[in-house]
Amino acid sequence: MSMPQGGQTKRRDNQKNRIYANPLPLVIERSTKPHSWSSHTLGLLGLASGRISNPNCEGVLDVTTPSASELVTAKRREERKIFKAARAAYLKEATAEAEAAFAANSSADIVIPTIGSASQAVRSAAKESKSTPSAPQQHEIAPLPIAVGESAEDEVVAPEDMEHLQLTLQEAFFLANYLACLRILDPQNGQYIPSRSLLFTFLSISASPFPNLPTETPRPDNPFLFNYIVYHHYRSLGWVVRGGIKFCVDYMLYKRGPVFSHAEFALVVIPVYENPADKDTSPFQLQNTDPFSWSWLSTLNRINTQVKKTLILAYVTIPPVETTSPDILRGPECFQLYSIREVVIRRFVPARMRD
Repeated sequence: MSMPQGGQTKRRDNQKNRIYANPLPLVIERSTKPHSWSSHTLGLLGLASGRISNPNCEGVLDVTTPSASELVTAKRREERKIFKAARAAYLKEATAEAEAAFAANSSADIVIPTIGSASQAVRSAAKESKSTPSAPQQHEIAPLPIAVGESAEDEVVAPEDMEHLQLTLQEAFFLANYLACLRILDPQNGQYIPSRSLLFTFLSISASPFPNLPTETPRPDNPFLFNYIVYHHYRSLGWVVRGGIKFCVDYMLYKRGPVFSHAEFALVVIPVYENPADKDTSPFQLQNTDPFSWSWLSTLNRINTQVKKTLILAYVTIPPVETTSPDILRGPECFQLYSIREVVIRRFVPARMRD
């Protein structure tokens, strides 16, 4: 009996809500107390009694961590390379067999192999090799002795239900410093990074690609600072912030997340120096500091309009270097020196905007 399509969609939505309903890292724990009048009242209102907990997660700081998508792409390229080599070997062997058959009997029907037939044959051989695994070798292994007080059932340990995430510096700092639910381990010394020195650590990592900049003196135009200002601003407003390089922007804003709906807004971060002279002396060579050309702005807006996203230009004002002490940049107090100004860009269509 086949289930209607609506039932499948509802079941899939329920599964998504079960996994992604609560924004990380909040977890709603159901109450184990006996039924009471308060729980009965909440049930009449459609609510459930529970307790919101904030679990502590652990992360490892790795500056050279490659992207997961890059690893998948590299794996697919390697598989494609092996497939092409196997197909070329099959073509060579099939061509040699056809030539030998033609030399033996010129009147016989000779099938000339093609790339399509070779690809199909290689894929079929790969499927057969996966479906028929080789028989394992038989070895007699002596059972391990069971300690006193243990049983055979205790030896089987169920694996933990864990999900490994790759966080950006902005995401990690927000979870560690403001939600206090993430501890970051430094693999060099095996200790957790204190929250007070976490900002300076991330500033040093962000400045590491620039060898001419001493890491001991942080600058207010550090890329981590103004990018985190934008990330923190929209996360505080309840948006789910994700990277937007797919649509030529810096960030995408989702209501609940990419699992439930598409992004409604596309953000372009534009740093603005309060003192224009700091731009000439900056070692970072920041993007989007120069005015956009009309052709590029129209292209950027059209790309996001075609996918039903509203383009937002987020101008981040950077305080002057002369009046900003390097000591204040070592703590979260420096975030008060920055300001954000939003400009919404819409594509003007005369046929739709007659009013």
